[in-house]
Amino acid sequence: MSSQPPIGEIQSAVHSAPGVPVIKSVNWEGLRTLYIKEVRRFFKVQLQTVWAPAITTLLFLIVFTIATGAKSPVPVDGRIVDFADFIAPGLIIAQGMMGPAFANASFSLLAGKMQGTIVDYLQPPLSTGELLAALVGGAITRAVIVGIVVWAAMALYPGVHVTPHAPLAIVWFGLLGATFLALLGVLTSIWADKFDHAAAVTNFVIAPLSLLSGTFYSVDKLAPAFRAFSHANPFFYIISGFRYGFLGIADSPVMIGGIVILMIDLVLATLCYRLLKSGWKLKN
Repeated sequence: MSSQPPIGEIQSAVHSAPGVPVIKSVNWEGLRTLYIKEVRRFFKVQLQTVWAPAITTLLFLIVFTIATGAKSPVPVDGRIVDFADFIAPGLIIAQGMMGPAFANASFSLLAGKMQGTIVDYLQPPLSTGELLAALVGGAITRAVIVGIVVWAAMALYPGVHVTPHAPLAIVWFGLLGATFLALLGVLTSIWADKFDHAAAVTNFVIAPLSLLSGTFYSVDKLAPAFRAFSHANPFFYIISGFRYGFLGIADSPVMIGGIVILMIDLVLATLCYRLLKSGWKLKN
């Protein structure tokens, strides 16, 4: 007699045809594993990834408040606020949160491409959405940690008031701002072929947009042409809305700014998703 099992038993043992994914829903375990990997990666070098940007942001605050005077008046939306109180929220979100979010998200895939370990991201049984969510989630986590550290230090700094006025606005613009830079980081890591390309985006795109966003000045003082440029800068809406969360005043309508940044995040997320799914410059 043949030792082969009946055909019916063989067919019942095959759960899915070759090439057909077995995981029908969200792979929560895989998503959690990749997210933890991203968080542990930057925590292993936390002196560089957490404390360095936090100290740099505080140095900005110290230098500018000493140079101009913490009590120097700044007119915003018809009110006068101290200069230190004015720049503190912008420094938290722009320097303390969005910068680290971009750095974290732009490193993972690019390092994999450079070191030949990109297969570690592409081979596991993760969908494109799960891969993108883990990368962005890790970047947002780093941004939130650095932001909290900077906020806590500023709360202890004399002459600076960072007591929350509208916590919902702080959370909304903080998370949307970090997501915005995280998605830009993923997009950069997909496009870049070497670390110089990512550095070029940081130096010639991220840094100018951040510095020309109203972090250190009120756009009401600008000439009409420069004011129009500021209103075309997504960083402006993020910083203005985040500042509203602490001071209760903003250079632009908070609701409009929140919707604008949400729409931009959705467009960037869609673009990143399609590029990851196509494997452009990753699988080719």
